[in-house]
Amino acid sequence: MNPMSGTRPRRPRRPSRRYAYADRAAEIYLDSFAMIRREADLSMVPANAEKLAVRMIHGSGQVDLTDDLVVDPRLVPAARAALEAGAPILCDATMVVRGVTRSRLPAGNEVICTLGDPRVPGLAEEWGTTRTAAAVSLWEPRLEGAVVAIGNAPTALFHLLEMLADGAPRPAAVVGCPVGFVGAAESKQALRDFASDHGIDIPFVTVRGRRGGSAMTSSALNAIAQEAE
Repeated sequence: MNPMSGTRPRRPRRPSRRYAYADRAAEIYLDSFAMIRREADLSMVPANAEKLAVRMIHGSGQVDLTDDLVVDPRLVPAARAALEAGAPILCDATMVVRGVTRSRLPAGNEVICTLGDPRVPGLAEEWGTTRTAAAVSLWEPRLEGAVVAIGNAPTALFHLLEMLADGAPRPAAVVGCPVGFVGAAESKQALRDFASDHGIDIPFVTVRGRRGGSAMTSSALNAIAQEAE
């Protein structure tokens, strides 16, 4: 009942069918994954990360993503074990949070974004950095053994790496796929070089260059969370 008018809302009506297209969700899902497996070269990713690659391609629509995908062979087992043990997922953006399929999480895991914390604007101003980067510092009490997911801000990934180099607790795994034109490629290169540069070896997945984004990152989390495709 519409409280303003006192009338029942009108039942939606399907428009006249004018185009030929698949509209069964399960059928679309299965066909999409089949097409990816036909068109993408999955030979370049570790065997245990094949489903990860498929979901990341699905989330981006880019079958050539495997040309730039860099996956540590330990990433999937390390991150999945952490989630099965109840570890939280720490995200740089609410778009990443919203893309996580909760029913896939093995232990009802918390999916956390601290960007809305009231302390963030002050920290960002004090440090002369982005709010997304400042928000990463608030992860520290939950960082040990967590799964980190950065899909938006290169500054967040740089900030995380600086924290870790300064001795912050180590996460179980990092999904580091920030997108953009300023700092994105460089932040992901820093992630790739982090073990050799600082002697801190954390399993990760990233994408070379400018590509990345929240959808790609949450797709990676959904693949990590559960073996079933």
